[in-house]
Amino acid sequence: MKMISTLLAATLSIGLASAALATEFTKGTVKKIDSGTNKITIIHEPLVNLDMPAMTMVFRAGSDDILARLKEGQEIEFVAERVKGKLTVVELK
Repeated sequence: MKMISTLLAATLSIGLASAALATEFTKGTVKKIDSGTNKITIIHEPLVNLDMPAMTMVFRAGSDDILARLKEGQEIEFVAERVKGKLTVVELK
């Protein structure tokens, strides 16, 4: 029983580590912040996970914490995903 528990824990740890490594950060520069609408304009490199070329575009902030950490002109590394059909910054480095 102990061996099964150990193997299960190891498998879970490896799975979580793989998911963490799969997160693809994209470099960009914050061009504009609109805290009233919770939107951020970012000049970014290609978004590999969304199959989008480099461009300037508007994203929603995934949380108030993300919005609070940003300043116009700031260089960032971020993860964007489609959340309820909207391009959203979900993680910052």
